Amino acid sequence: MNIPFQNDALGKLTLRLTVGVLMLFHGVYKVLNPGSLDFIGKQLASVDLPQALVYGVYLGEVVAALMIILGIFSRIGGLLVFGNMIFAIVLAHRSQLFTLADHGGYALELQVFFMLTGLAVFFLGSGRFAVKPD
Repeated sequence: MNIPFQNDALGKLTLRLTVGVLMLFHGVYKVLNPGSLDFIGKQLASVDLPQALVYGVYLGEVVAALMIILGIFSRIGGLLVFGNMIFAIVLAHRSQLFTLADHGGYALELQVFFMLTGLAVFFLGSGRFAVKPD
């Protein structure tokens, strides 16, 4: 059946631009404010991980976001975003795993949004509208 406005390639582009652009805002903030990484470094140290892993934030929030937006190895970019969010939840938000926000939503909905949309990009790929379609 041919449904009007049904277009898988545009759906994938919309998903890629949504997760990529929104994640890039977080990464650009950290690039412009490198002191914001101090908190992440302390969280890594608290679970006996090397503080050098803090630079993985740039990989997960800038490089991966650009890969997803442009559609260059977007599946790998989606996997990097997924992994980045696992680290974020474990390091900074584990106390909120089973809590609600003040207005009734899930306390980690933004983190889960990024995690699952990164996973969706991994499973779906870039689609046709990409620099390097997969």
